[in-house]
Amino acid sequence: MRRPNLELRNNIIQLRNEGLSFAQIASKLNTSTSVVQYHCPSSLRQLATIKKGRKRILTDRDERLVVRKIVSGQLKNAVEGQMMLSKGLSIKLSAETVRRSLRRNGLKSIKKPKKPLLNAKHMEERYKFALAHKDWTKEDWRRVVWSDETKINRFGSDGITWGWKKEGESLQPHHVRPTLKHGGGSIMVWGCITSEGPGYLTRIDVNMTSNVYCEILNDELRKSIDYYDLDESKLHFQHDNDPKHTSKKTAEELRKFQFQVLPWPSQSPDLNPIEHIWALLKRRLVSDYEDPPSGILELWDRVEEVWNSITKEECLQVIDSMPDRIRAVIDAKGGYTKY
Repeated sequence: MRRPNLELRNNIIQLRNEGLSFAQIASKLNTSTSVVQYHCPSSLRQLATIKKGRKRILTDRDERLVVRKIVSGQLKNAVEGQMMLSKGLSIKLSAETVRRSLRRNGLKSIKKPKKPLLNAKHMEERYKFALAHKDWTKEDWRRVVWSDETKINRFGSDGITWGWKKEGESLQPHHVRPTLKHGGGSIMVWGCITSEGPGYLTRIDVNMTSNVYCEILNDELRKSIDYYDLDESKLHFQHDNDPKHTSKKTAEELRKFQFQVLPWPSQSPDLNPIEHIWALLKRRLVSDYEDPPSGILELWDRVEEVWNSITKEECLQVIDSMPDRIRAVIDAKGGYTKY
């Protein structure tokens, strides 16, 4: 009977205890991996599969519970998950422990976008609009003049909140911050964009009534169409369903134009490309100037300067996304989209 090589065996055990693999040990001792495995005790053969580190506080079942409640919207964030688990399990854990569990299960933290509150009627209107325009091409959408009002703050944003969603998951109601239009602001402006570039911008210093809006239509809107020498008879004009836009006086004024007014579903800023131009404008008001404006007059000067720097290509980029926006509304059955 062949006697075992005790020195080789001891060397293998020592190297295995140091964490080396069978292949590394075989190479170091100039032998084969089969010899290493033969001399290595069974307790050390499983060394590579033993996980090191502190035992996880949450079990797989605990993690599935908090993930399910986050995904369904029953819990808003990791802090609420931490409170639920601490109370239910009678253990101490941090919100960061819950965040790690959410990430392990494929969720990521997102900034909750502000979105108009959608009810069943809004979703039905949006879905019908998308179906009616699903065959429109980029060229069709380029014949639309897009308009809107927006507020511009002197000091930037209105704040950020965060939530959690799975990778690739569509926006759900608990992923957004519902808002209603016109919450006030530093200055209000009206503007429009065309496939040729931005139209005339106007600052609104008075209460926006139907009379004021009709003045804008006959001044800034008409000037915008004339400036780019657009064929008015081939255009569509878009505005939302604000009461001053749908009033009898406004309707009478719009009949003086040759374009068609595009029927528009309520609560649908995600379908209006000008919203992305507003966002671009506001980002540049922050990035292009080191200090905030000293007052309202300086803010308006900056707004005009940045607005006039927006290019035709930037307008086309957002207008040409309309077919994708329409498909997104159809896929969401009229619900929230990423736009």
